[in-house]
Amino acid sequence: METGWQTLVLSVLMMAVSVYSSSAATVSQYGDSVIINDVAENNSSYDLENVAQLPSHDANSLNKSGKSQPLLSFPVLSDIHVQSWDIRSQRKFEAALQDLDQINPHSDTLVINGDLTNGMPEDYRKLAQIMKANPHPDRVEYSIGNHEFYRAWFDDNWAWSSKTFPNGETEQASIERFLQLTGEQHVFYNREINGYTFLFLGMEHYRQSDPANLEDAYLSKEQLDWLQAKLRLRAEADGEKPIFLFLHQPLPNTVAGTLFCCTNNRAVIQHQELRKILLQYPQIIFFSGHTHWELKLPDTFVRDTYTMVNSASIEQLWTDNGSGGELEMEPEESQGLYVEVYQDKVKIKGRDFYRKRWIPEAQFEVPVGKIGVR
Repeated sequence: METGWQTLVLSVLMMAVSVYSSSAATVSQYGDSVIINDVAENNSSYDLENVAQLPSHDANSLNKSGKSQPLLSFPVLSDIHVQSWDIRSQRKFEAALQDLDQINPHSDTLVINGDLTNGMPEDYRKLAQIMKANPHPDRVEYSIGNHEFYRAWFDDNWAWSSKTFPNGETEQASIERFLQLTGEQHVFYNREINGYTFLFLGMEHYRQSDPANLEDAYLSKEQLDWLQAKLRLRAEADGEKPIFLFLHQPLPNTVAGTLFCCTNNRAVIQHQELRKILLQYPQIIFFSGHTHWELKLPDTFVRDTYTMVNSASIEQLWTDNGSGGELEMEPEESQGLYVEVYQDKVKIKGRDFYRKRWIPEAQFEVPVGKIGVR
């Protein structure tokens, strides 16, 4: 015979089962998708029920489905080209931010790897407005691109005027606008995020110093020495951890688009010196932009002792035309990367922001292990 308290307990248990069954009918996980009211939403790394409770930095634990959570997660975007007058560039960047927030509202940082603006003060103000109005990680890091120097191409009436270049603009003035955004003293700087090292490089001179610089990254000896020192310290402290390196311009003859993007095919003026440094550290994952080439191409991901990854473009994509040249893609196209770091690997996933889906050809893994300093 049931006592009064037994009846009460049984009743509560039955109510709990009923609530759980109702929830399970509308929210479930199947493979890499979350099903919400019969609508599949790609959610390749997070169970819906665990997103709020277990952000990525909490993490080498398992969620209820047995899947390990990343120790670190961050998107990498480049070539957003936000301009104060260009509504399309603004909307495409907003769409990317909103899509990334749907993927994971708890990313540890957002990296925007150069060509943020067209160098105009109004562009920077518009960029700040977009960031304020749209969801994004609390931490945002930037690298400088060649378009951050483009104020020099415009006259006092804001009209393009190559004949009067540099139109009263100095390289330092362009750099100062970028530094106001980052709060840094140099275009090169480092961050430690969840115990991982992020190194940001950047061009220090434009065509005012030397017309032969073109759109290529000039890296001073000071910057290269700084990079060498930071890499050695990080590798000596922990040779198992990947080191994330960001520079807007890629090395020549590496990732997709580097056969076409640059006069003299160099992109980085001191590319030989930079490559010599990077070859000492296999744990480097080097992200670049600049070429705008789409992510499904074979050379998006290149392994040459260290790893190199092209990050495409938010504003305008290009592709291989199949005849030794390049082809501009439709204006709606927009792509970027999403990175997850685990104890034993780094996952790098290409994202199509126009269609809000992953790019099957751009899903990569970099193994993590004891490498040390070479």
